[in-house]
Amino acid sequence: MKVAVIPARGGSKRIPRKNIKDFCGKPMIAWSIETAKASGLFDRIIVSTDDAEITEIAKNFGAETPFVRPAELADDLTPTVPVIAHAIKSCIDLGWAIDYACCIYPCAPFMRKEDLGAALELAISRQADFVYPVTEYSHPIQRAMRQLPSGRMQFYAPQFELTRTQDLEKSYHDVGQFYWGSSSAWLAHKKMHTDGLGMPIPSWRVVDVDTEDDWVRATKMFKVFF
Repeated sequence: MKVAVIPARGGSKRIPRKNIKDFCGKPMIAWSIETAKASGLFDRIIVSTDDAEITEIAKNFGAETPFVRPAELADDLTPTVPVIAHAIKSCIDLGWAIDYACCIYPCAPFMRKEDLGAALELAISRQADFVYPVTEYSHPIQRAMRQLPSGRMQFYAPQFELTRTQDLEKSYHDVGQFYWGSSSAWLAHKKMHTDGLGMPIPSWRVVDVDTEDDWVRATKMFKVFF
């Protein structure tokens, strides 16, 4: 069995209630649920939440909420892996036999069903613990700078000050959309980044929605590209 697990706690701080805030005509979490459904990859789509309103909205859009996320896994400092491991364990206790679980973040309106499918194929073909989308930094991180109190700029890596950008190694970052993982990898609390494979996607399909500025940018991009 393959399940999607959408972790959506109620206490978001930087953008209050962002998981169910209206985004281009739907609650934000609805976009993740509907893309997961459209992919046809999942036997079950569940939402792990501690919040009654999120539970109701998730069910209205076709997800299941077969358990309540405990408070100790719903604070600001809780990492992703324990939340997904708890969800898998809870589903196993219900009698579900889970081979792969895909953590899908609730604020991923740019996620595509084709990427979900390609990542699953990669996970299976490479027998990977995890697979997740990454994208290139827009500028080489080797030429990152800090600003001193005087206003002067200083390179973090001075040895690259005169190196042409095209001669520097490409660098990538996690796009924060989804993570396919084997059930055993999640339950073993392996590290989903360094124990996983990255699948590059174009940077124009990536917005990490953490701040109000991110929300505005994501809204404008979504209206143009989707």
